Amino acid sequence: MKMELCHLSNSSSLIVADASVIINLSASQFAAEVLRAFPERMNVLDIVLSELDEGRGKGRADAVMVHDLAASGLIELVSLGEVGEQVFEQLVIGPASATLDDGEAATIAYAFEHRSGLGIDERKARRMCREKFPTLNLLSTVEIFKHAHVQHALGPDKLALSVLNALQYGRMRVLRPHHQWVVDLIGQKQADSCRSLPHYLRSTDKRATG
Repeated sequence: MKMELCHLSNSSSLIVADASVIINLSASQFAAEVLRAFPERMNVLDIVLSELDEGRGKGRADAVMVHDLAASGLIELVSLGEVGEQVFEQLVIGPASATLDDGEAATIAYAFEHRSGLGIDERKARRMCREKFPTLNLLSTVEIFKHAHVQHALGPDKLALSVLNALQYGRMRVLRPHHQWVVDLIGQKQADSCRSLPHYLRSTDKRATG
């Protein structure tokens, strides 16, 4: 497989991650190794951690992972400041079509307040962010996996397993520019089993509709 590298388009030293990114990293089973290799610092909002805590009753360990990563210094737990609170209110008050959930809104607000990179996968949140804050640097979970340092640290086999786990257990969303990279990395047979990938990337769906 030809190695395709991903570098941050805006050389930020800080990324604030939404719950979607944390869930995918947790599902990968290699979150600590990924974050040790990833050169940018990663912050997580207390509001996001509260959302993840709600999953404990369903057997999810994402919040536990966040606490462990924070204890080891691989991420930092943070809160919104005054400016962030004002942006947060703008993103959660109004009709449902024009607002976001608290975790997504808080993450975007923190990125705006601190001019940091923004790790977020959800389509609606990314669209609203581009519309309201076009200067923010958006980063998806796949782009974290694709970072040159992460690829080098994990190697092709562990990288492929990480991405496959994130797809199967975290239902990771993959943006269109990264579709082929993901399929090439994990292989078509494995891609067929990943229901979070678009239908056209799965050969079983192609045969069913062909």
